Amino acid sequence: MANRLSLGAILLLSTALTTPALAQQAEPPAAEAAPPASDPAAEAPQAAEAPQEEVDVSGSGTDLGNEIVVTGRFIPNPVRATPEVITVLSSAEIARAGDGDVAGALTRVTGLSVVGSGFVYVRGLGDRYSLALLNGSPLPSPEPLKRVVPLDIFPTNILASVVVQKSFSPNFPGEFGGGVINLTTKAIPEEDFFEVGASISGDTETTGYFGYTHFGDRSDWTGFEGGARSIPAPLKAALGSGSLIAPGAAFSNDALETIGISLTNSATSVVQRTKNIRPNFSGDLSWGNSFEAGDTRLGVIATLSYSNSWRTRDAIQQFSAGTVLTPDVNFRSVRSDNQILLNGMLALGAEFGDHKVRLTNLIIRDTLKLSRLSRGTDVIASSADQEILKQETAWYERQLINSQFVGEFEFGDLDLDIRASYANSKRDAPYERSFSYAFNDTVQNFTNDLRSVNQSARISFSDLEENVYSGAIDLAYKLPTAIPLSVSAGYAYTDTQRTSSRRDFRFLPDGTLNLAVAQQRPDFLLSDFNIQTYNIFITETSGQSGAAAFDAGLKVHAGYLQAEAEVVDSVRISAGVRYEDGKQFVAPINLFNSSDLTFLTPTRIANSYWLPAATVTWNFKEDMQLRAHASKTVARPQFRELARQVYQDTDADRQFFGNPFLKDSKLFNAEARYEWYYARGQRLTAAAFYKKIDNPIEVFAFIPSGSLVASFANAPSAKLYGFEMDAVKHFPFDGTEGFLSTRQIVVAANYTYSKSKITVGPGDTIILPFGATGEVRAASDFFSNGAPLTGQSDHLVNLQVGLEDTEGLSQQTLLLTYASERVTNRGAQGQPDIMERPGLRLDFVARQAVSLFGKEVNFKFEARNILGTDYKEFQNDGTNQIDINSYALGTSLSLGASVKF
Repeated sequence: MANRLSLGAILLLSTALTTPALAQQAEPPAAEAAPPASDPAAEAPQAAEAPQEEVDVSGSGTDLGNEIVVTGRFIPNPVRATPEVITVLSSAEIARAGDGDVAGALTRVTGLSVVGSGFVYVRGLGDRYSLALLNGSPLPSPEPLKRVVPLDIFPTNILASVVVQKSFSPNFPGEFGGGVINLTTKAIPEEDFFEVGASISGDTETTGYFGYTHFGDRSDWTGFEGGARSIPAPLKAALGSGSLIAPGAAFSNDALETIGISLTNSATSVVQRTKNIRPNFSGDLSWGNSFEAGDTRLGVIATLSYSNSWRTRDAIQQFSAGTVLTPDVNFRSVRSDNQILLNGMLALGAEFGDHKVRLTNLIIRDTLKLSRLSRGTDVIASSADQEILKQETAWYERQLINSQFVGEFEFGDLDLDIRASYANSKRDAPYERSFSYAFNDTVQNFTNDLRSVNQSARISFSDLEENVYSGAIDLAYKLPTAIPLSVSAGYAYTDTQRTSSRRDFRFLPDGTLNLAVAQQRPDFLLSDFNIQTYNIFITETSGQSGAAAFDAGLKVHAGYLQAEAEVVDSVRISAGVRYEDGKQFVAPINLFNSSDLTFLTPTRIANSYWLPAATVTWNFKEDMQLRAHASKTVARPQFRELARQVYQDTDADRQFFGNPFLKDSKLFNAEARYEWYYARGQRLTAAAFYKKIDNPIEVFAFIPSGSLVASFANAPSAKLYGFEMDAVKHFPFDGTEGFLSTRQIVVAANYTYSKSKITVGPGDTIILPFGATGEVRAASDFFSNGAPLTGQSDHLVNLQVGLEDTEGLSQQTLLLTYASERVTNRGAQGQPDIMERPGLRLDFVARQAVSLFGKEVNFKFEARNILGTDYKEFQNDGTNQIDINSYALGTSLSLGASVKF
């Protein structure tokens, strides 16, 4: 039990920090929705065209089966039916790679890489340049540091398809820098089903070894907080008082002591050692039913999934305060995360004639329970030989609820799409606790007097809520002209509203604690007895007035007009323009009735844009085509990038601080692409691309008061260019008998080379988030001319080699992924950039259907990161290197099974 852990146990854990922490039936692959493979000998041009694979895609103005189609006999329907550069992953193709979430599946797509917790980068551009949609409608993000929703919280079993479009078309929102990722949920099942699945997994750095946890609440395993972390009445009243919670006229020391006593203590403040972390497990249920009602086909699909997983990171975390890279702060940090995912979907669909209607309701909950102990030195704050022991506990609940209506109607040559959506996301982080103990030579023990350098106890409460209301209407009409010509137009409205608050507190004694008390474990240190005996009170440290909370909003009215025509035989042109009027604000809230309005001035960005786009497609052979594309798009700052509020990023393990002086980025995009579909389900494509970005938003580091903090600034301009290649080839065992007679080898490979350069001139300036009006500095102080954009890898490689049965479910696939080094943060002034080295990953996935008791059971085995590639984030000045955040990832193994009834 948490309340029985002594300081000796903490010391035992701290000693452990100095020793190793871990004693140590599917379709053929076609990353662009190619149809099923057939005998290459039967692929002669005069042969009748085989049926194309039907892929369910729902998106604004999207019709992948009823657009202008020129020759392109062998080009897959979704690819040839749209003039834009797209990749379509059907549910069968996602299943082949074995990835349980969308983020994992998208790592197999050319030019895409996943950074951190499921944030997708397109061609090396950060998540702010990527757009995520669900059935064509926007989604809010429960992550306060991100604009888009992390895609690793979307299980693949609820999806019918994933479309990645890399070239802008006016029917999509104008915030389209790298690409759009449109997730289409399942609506009407092809056949009735009830499926049950379960899996067990673990990794070589966590499972069966020791790690850390804290008690929290008995209901923590559900992902729902059971009341132990609820804000107590005395603190709730103080938070609503309109006054800074600190000693003074509004609060006496006795009142502040009462607040401290009311807080849940041991359950949230004591880190415990768990000797053997249990394996991860997950389970899911899905049910689908369809039936006829007159001329209408109705369907319902319901899914529910739950997973409980653990991950331990044994990390080296260093940083340097000077221009010479020496580890001024040097810690070994062992952190255990318990993540609980709970997802549910209810989808209703109806098809009548050529019309389709779907109603989708989705809930996704992602809960993280964090426990960490760190031990090391900090020469900035104290002497080099004084050891410091830090402890952190936290509980993060993220929730996303989305309800949407989609109607897709066809009236002969006229198509009408109507969309309406409401989405709500929440992020609640109660009881973020931290304790810092410093080694005392006198008593030869760690002490925390709550006052001295590196001796403190802190607690924070934060919450965020965002609502997104959106609606759209799209019309498309095929004109009765001599040449094939269609015209489409639409209107879209989006209203995003966010509220966020973070209240930080520190415990301070009204006097000096004796050494006996200072040596006590965290819950004894803040016991009711000590609080009353030594007058330990809670005081607010939320920062400048107004920085503790903010309201934010973004309203966008948009309209577009585009036309598509086959101007001459086999040449198709699509051209159009989108108009967007966007009004964005971030307004700090005067929580403390302060008369100092220095930091309460809201940020307001109001801009209107005309965003043209044009694509030319030349289908010069039945199986080949060329595309050329050009467009203009924008990228707006994220709310958190504009809010002057400090926030701890749990993935990067550093604090972020917004910049209210950011402005929109403007992009020019160009691309040329060659596509050769030389056989069914097989292809070779190559593309070259170029982007120019005015005022790109970059992350830079600075070191206030001896700690590493990141913020944001507009660099003057940047360019990104490169090329990508993609190939899929099948090797059937023709003429063989027995085991191999129905099998084939499938090879899929893609490579992306990209290069980015920031342009900084001698007179360029940037505005930093310091002071009431910002601090104007030379851009060259923070950005080097020619430096790459943050998040951009020069090289991305994906290779899949698999053996599969063409007549049943039997697949064995090796998957290799490589991403070269990329910048995560610009270095602090005078320092080199902070780099990340994703490296080489090798995975193996096997899927096999077996008949048991008259039912077909599908087994899946996964081995991830077989080579044991570590995570490394570092700085290197050519002579010295320090590890900003580096740890072993280990190899993970998973075994699962599902059965349909």
